Amino acid sequence: MEIPAVPKEVDWREFAVEQLIRLMGVSAIGLVLLIFLFLIKEGGPALLEVPLSNLMGQRWYPTFDIYGLAPLILGSLLVTAGAIAISLPLGVATAVFIGEIAPEWVREILKPVIEIIAGIPSVVVGFIGLQIVSPLVREFTGAPTGLTALTGVFLLAYMALPTIISIAEDALDAVPQSYRNAAYALSATEWQTIWRVVLPAARPGIITAVMLGVGRAIGETMTVMMVAGNAARMPLGLDALLRPVRTMTATIAAEMGEVARGSTHYHVLFVVGLALFIVTFAINLAAAMTIFRRERGGGGRFLA
Repeated sequence: MEIPAVPKEVDWREFAVEQLIRLMGVSAIGLVLLIFLFLIKEGGPALLEVPLSNLMGQRWYPTFDIYGLAPLILGSLLVTAGAIAISLPLGVATAVFIGEIAPEWVREILKPVIEIIAGIPSVVVGFIGLQIVSPLVREFTGAPTGLTALTGVFLLAYMALPTIISIAEDALDAVPQSYRNAAYALSATEWQTIWRVVLPAARPGIITAVMLGVGRAIGETMTVMMVAGNAARMPLGLDALLRPVRTMTATIAAEMGEVARGSTHYHVLFVVGLALFIVTFAINLAAAMTIFRRERGGGGRFLA
């Protein structure tokens, strides 16, 4: 019995779909390169006009042609690191509860609630920070003002949580059930199975969740501009979290609309955007390399 030939129109359809997927993948890389080239084009004049010592300085006073990027970069890293330090354990613990412990009816309630939280506009979160979180920070810490880096940390942690929870829960759900069954067969308890088997197996996905959370936090603009004090100062010392800071994104949003197009200040703002691009790219590259090395090494240790 002869097998009927596949119609040519089906082959062309498959070929068209494959080429479309390939084009979309290549275009994603191309868009990133175009963004980088655009930032270089617009920020390049500033790199020629402003001395490198000025750009690496510790003061940001554009009115006096002082464009030190250090306080902006450190301010962004401070609030982002603080936010991830809070949201990472809470997010992973919540994902474990939803994916491994909670009954089905609880899971069906929590997952839509988390998606709703992710959809709250950042300006609304900023208003909540101004009206509720900021006074509480001032009252409980004794800081001169509630518009501090700590307030920004709390709100950015809240905004990063839905991303971390959703991606981490998907990573836990992707772990084969046979891993759990094997652990139970070796007399492991439920907690030992989660801690020694499920979490190590889902680690690449959890790292991806953290990186997406970092991107959510470091790229946030409106919330930190409203609650972090927006003061371009070096966040150094033990009380850095209790003082105002300014992030790179808040600087661009606050000053780009008022700066003269083509001026040195205008081009320096693109240098700030370039610095933000490089920092974000470096973080994502480090995460990708970590995942690649782990997969190349054949996974992690399970039951000890």
